[in-house]
Amino acid sequence: MTLDNRPTLLQERLMQAPPSDQGEPSVAPRLPICARELIALPLLIIVSDITIFRGQGFAGIGLLLAVAPLLLALGIVPRKLDSSVWILAPLLALTSVRLFWCGSEAAVIAGFVLLIGYAMGLSGLRPHVLQGAVFTAHLVSAGHHGLHLYSRALSRFSPAILRSNAISVILPAVTLVVFGAIFIMANPDLVISFGTGLTQITEFLQSLLRDVKPLEFVFCIAVGWISVGLLRPEVKQVVADHEDKPAPIVPADAPLYEAWRNTLAMVIGLFGVYLIFEFQTLWFRVFPKGFHYSGYAHEGAAWLTVALALATLLLSMIFRGMVLADPRLPRLKRMAWIWSVENLLLAIAVFNRLFIYVGFNGMTRMRVIGFLGVTSVVFGFILVVIKIRQNRDFVWLFRRQLWTVTFAGYLYAVLPVDAFVNEYNVRRILAGDPAPSVQISVHPTTAEGLLRLSPLIHCEDVTIRRGIRAILAEALPRFENRTFSQQKLGWTALQFADFRLRDQLLELKSVWEGDEDQDRRSQALDDFRSYAYQWY
Repeated sequence: MTLDNRPTLLQERLMQAPPSDQGEPSVAPRLPICARELIALPLLIIVSDITIFRGQGFAGIGLLLAVAPLLLALGIVPRKLDSSVWILAPLLALTSVRLFWCGSEAAVIAGFVLLIGYAMGLSGLRPHVLQGAVFTAHLVSAGHHGLHLYSRALSRFSPAILRSNAISVILPAVTLVVFGAIFIMANPDLVISFGTGLTQITEFLQSLLRDVKPLEFVFCIAVGWISVGLLRPEVKQVVADHEDKPAPIVPADAPLYEAWRNTLAMVIGLFGVYLIFEFQTLWFRVFPKGFHYSGYAHEGAAWLTVALALATLLLSMIFRGMVLADPRLPRLKRMAWIWSVENLLLAIAVFNRLFIYVGFNGMTRMRVIGFLGVTSVVFGFILVVIKIRQNRDFVWLFRRQLWTVTFAGYLYAVLPVDAFVNEYNVRRILAGDPAPSVQISVHPTTAEGLLRLSPLIHCEDVTIRRGIRAILAEALPRFENRTFSQQKLGWTALQFADFRLRDQLLELKSVWEGDEDQDRRSQALDDFRSYAYQWY
């Protein structure tokens, strides 16, 4: 190659750069290493080691969910802040508080899912559910590419002497050790001081290594790998153009228009007849003794929820593709609005059935799940109506449907469900309705649920009063042992609801001191369960 034909510096860089692949738009370009990610990475590893590997409970995970978002915000490289960050950050904070107060495995899962979404938002990605799954699946490969980039750039951050050949480093080091040892040996005081210092350093390293397990190294490597993937994600937004504009419309007759029109006419008539039946049979009436509450208000509500879900699916199938381009679409939409009103009335009927069941014998965890599930279906149906009105495509709808279901699961994981359930049942009992006592007698609860039972120790109903006192009396030694174990395990195991319950029970202990006999307590519990079972 002649002098004139030598490539320029820009050409050399282009020749060294990897070829771009237009067929894979989901891979983000690699950005240069910055100092802030080198600060965030070791801190993420240390915090994860302390709170997960060496942690003993939910409080450690709670601290991780409070600190990790700050470290990700500091160190993430393609920082482009999607607006979802301002929603996910307070949700993470709420989850952290929940784990400190009264944690659960569901709250831990919800916290890590939110953390993934938060990392996506920091890098400019909209945290759609399926997009999050793709993002998570790419963490291992992104971590590998990031670590490879670190290894290539390591020489840029190391002293110049370390970039020389081996003999240029070894020779001065050996010389330093030899002459340093001679000078120390020539001074007895330095020998004693140096020996003492060396002994202390050796003992410190031994004690440190004694506590470190081989598996901990593997854990830290895995956390570091995943953390690099979070700091340097390689996934771009998939189908981002669906977010900002409706699906394009090209006028044309839809071959299935008549079929969909006739289907809508049929379901409008069927739903109308059924809603009249529902109103006449279950609204504004006093239910006789022996009424099949489980069949109507439990199983029946579940079947009506299935009908709502199928209606949502059917509307999604109708208003898509060529139907959106049919000139007769306005007529089809008018029929859809009529059916939508009927579906909303059906949703009200489902809520009414759930309230009938709650009114019969109180609130439970599963009924809370039922309310959340029906609410999710209703929101999903509303999304379908919005899709039809704005001519959105199926991707737009599917993403938001998944958001709705995911958020309902998050609410169940972080809200104080047991506290709400027992608070509701206790209020009903104190108001003179003993039926909800069956839920207290047969369903397990957490510390935050037991905290709400104390008003019943003065209940006018003798059987309920003695039963609640026996429940709380048996809970006291259990939670005394639990809080003692948490203190022994360390701060990562602390659950503040357990300590609050222990303190409350110690204050109330004098109320049931006359019932300390185990046989009398067991008899009180048996009587309470037998008495409450009549409302099961």
